[in-house]
Amino acid sequence: MSSPAVALTWLYVPGDRPEVVRKALGSGADVVIVDLEDAVAPDRKVYARTATAELLSDPVVVDASAVPVHVRVHGEDDVKALAGLPGLSGMRLPKITHAASVQHVAALAPGVPLYPLLESALAIEHAYSIAGSHHAVRGVALGEADLRADLGVRDDAGLDWPRSRVVTAARAAGLDPPVMSVYPDVRDLSGLRSSCAHGRDLGLLGRAAIHPRQLPVIERAFRPTSREVEAAQEILEASRTEAGAQALPDGRFVDAAVVATAERVLALARRR
Repeated sequence: MSSPAVALTWLYVPGDRPEVVRKALGSGADVVIVDLEDAVAPDRKVYARTATAELLSDPVVVDASAVPVHVRVHGEDDVKALAGLPGLSGMRLPKITHAASVQHVAALAPGVPLYPLLESALAIEHAYSIAGSHHAVRGVALGEADLRADLGVRDDAGLDWPRSRVVTAARAAGLDPPVMSVYPDVRDLSGLRSSCAHGRDLGLLGRAAIHPRQLPVIERAFRPTSREVEAAQEILEASRTEAGAQALPDGRFVDAAVVATAERVLALARRR
């Protein structure tokens, strides 16, 4: 099972609550992430691993759900237990700081798409080497709670540089734009909307969520507006009528880079 071409919403659910995982598959999220790390208490981790392995081996779940399921693993035992299961679409690797750690997991789980999470200053310094560490890496993202603590950052402004650094590293490694980390206040939908808009301006695309009520807000924040779609269509129409750089009647300049951006906007608008 593979992820959609453009996934905007990624819903975290605790791995020790399989009934919640099954419910999440019908939440409307583009990807469901079963968490075996921070969301699971230490004395529940073995149960969470077993329950997740059973769920990802269940032919009913695998065949009936069109939603990709990723797992945020906690260690090697999780990797070994889950690798190769039919319902697994990817592994998210927490607290990665070096390329060698990704390569090690790739050897343990051949063929599994990997998504390293960068959660420390050291990880940010190694962002490009991690992003390009192995062909199994399909994306990178920040783990912002741990990164805030490591950097002593007080608000979102302090994360602008790490976010931009990871956007640049992903692009340089040929990966899709990174997904934003979770917004922890599930009731502050206005704050979530504003934060998503800022992340979009920085080049991030989509966001992880911890509650289904956050999904529609994230979806709307990252989808192009009707005006953006209209402008992109105008650019593509102009590019078809005249080759090379040109200026539109309203003064907008059009060249190959602008056309490529317009094509991405329209692809995102058509994603569903």
